[in-house]
Amino acid sequence: MSLAQGRAQQAFLPGKKDIPEITLENLSPPFKDYEYFRGSEKYPFRFNTASFDGINAWWLAEASTLAYADEDFVRSRFREAGLPEVTFFKEEGTECYVANNDRFAIVVFRGSEITRKREKSDLNEMVADLKTDMDFRLTDWEQGGKVHRGFKEALEEVWPDLLPHISKIQEKGCKIWVTGHSLGGALATLFAGRYGNVRGVYTFGSPRVGNEVFKEHLGVEIYRFVNNHDIVPRLPPPGVYVHVGKLKFIDRDGVVRDTTIENEVPENPPGDERYGQGNAGQPRQKSFGGYVPAAFRDHVPLLYTIHLWNNIIESRP
Repeated sequence: MSLAQGRAQQAFLPGKKDIPEITLENLSPPFKDYEYFRGSEKYPFRFNTASFDGINAWWLAEASTLAYADEDFVRSRFREAGLPEVTFFKEEGTECYVANNDRFAIVVFRGSEITRKREKSDLNEMVADLKTDMDFRLTDWEQGGKVHRGFKEALEEVWPDLLPHISKIQEKGCKIWVTGHSLGGALATLFAGRYGNVRGVYTFGSPRVGNEVFKEHLGVEIYRFVNNHDIVPRLPPPGVYVHVGKLKFIDRDGVVRDTTIENEVPENPPGDERYGQGNAGQPRQKSFGGYVPAAFRDHVPLLYTIHLWNNIIESRP
């Protein structure tokens, strides 16, 4: 590559991304105007990494956000990112994509139908998702402990077809990575705990999945992202249910840290303070006139993706 070509490539790569204003109109995915995986040429997925990696976190947040879109759109974006083989698994209350090349695979579970908009919404799917989310009863988990009944039943729907597919890919030498946002994060946790032989698991805005015994027997390392006031990670209420994995908390300034304000007085009361930060030198935006409470605004998957991208840019010279 010539010096001129190198400079042109650098100019094409995005710097820090603006935090979008979240309104009722853009609260729910899919986000088809977003340029998925832009910058992945410079920051490729580090599929052999065993420890936490910020670049991988961004990739998996992109995948988790993309999973809300329709099948053709998802396939095209994964292929552009270098994952040409995309298989879609769908049952009444569960959708999952497996995107892979000959080195690694990303297993991504989508979040709830009730949190996304579609060109044509399926009422049956919305009802199925609502039943999954609201069935808080605990049920036995084969690997030990008890888990959310609705989440387990949702995984069971795709497990018979998903298991042989993942096993076949892994036999070819692919590293298996698992991710998901919201309900998708819960299903990613259960899938990884049952399958076991995964390289990494990153979840975004995931609810609690099981009890303390489940946590003790999980057997896989999970990195659990929570964006500021996101309400879903506060559910089901603590006590019988506990969180699993290592916390990665995105604070009010979009900085990823290993501590949380989950049990403290919020730093920015929902609807009152300014939120996020645009590119360098730009003022912060107001939290949208109170129409979207911070607890719901911060659950938007696109915000996870943009914050993680900005953390990559800020950590590089």
